[in-house]
Amino acid sequence: MKIEVFHQAAIKLMGEKIIYFDPYNIQEEYHDADYIFITHDHYDHYDEKSIKNITKNTTKLIVPECLKTIENDLVVEPNKDYEIDGITFHTISSYNVNKTFHPKEKEYVGYNILLENEYYYIMGDTDRTPETDMVKTDYCFVPIGGTYTMNTEEAADYINYIHPKQAIPIHYGSIVGDESLGEVFKKKIKDDIKVTIYIKKEENL
Repeated sequence: MKIEVFHQAAIKLMGEKIIYFDPYNIQEEYHDADYIFITHDHYDHYDEKSIKNITKNTTKLIVPECLKTIENDLVVEPNKDYEIDGITFHTISSYNVNKTFHPKEKEYVGYNILLENEYYYIMGDTDRTPETDMVKTDYCFVPIGGTYTMNTEEAADYINYIHPKQAIPIHYGSIVGDESLGEVFKKKIKDDIKVTIYIKKEENL
């Protein structure tokens, strides 16, 4: 599986299918998305211009309840199992516990998706919660920027607890959180967990 992280929390997984999560500030016209998953409706996660640039005729859009009024192929709720075209995934409630930006009652989600016999957990904008502590995954895309999500210390404690094979820090380096935070986070992670920094420098805003 090839992984690409654009800006903020915009992720592209390229394997048998091309799958995007929370496309944001994607300037190129790829038009290659088989599936687009959205975690919540904030502008840096649901970006209509970016979606237009990656959509093709057969693209399917998966959204949480807060975006159910837009044209979509599947509306999801937190903490449930789903399948679309043979792709299985579980949604995890994504919310803040000590701040008000992402209330639990909004029913924002993260996705733990099974692709080519490995699990990829895209957390969305969340703090560490009882729901996130229950996740078992191989690859974890974890927000580290602070302010709206976990900071580096909280994120590192979480990753060391769930112990995926690989952690990919996201949600820093543009709107909030200096680009250096990726390396700060990496130094806090146990030696037997791989940390890969993919996030791009944000330009052209």
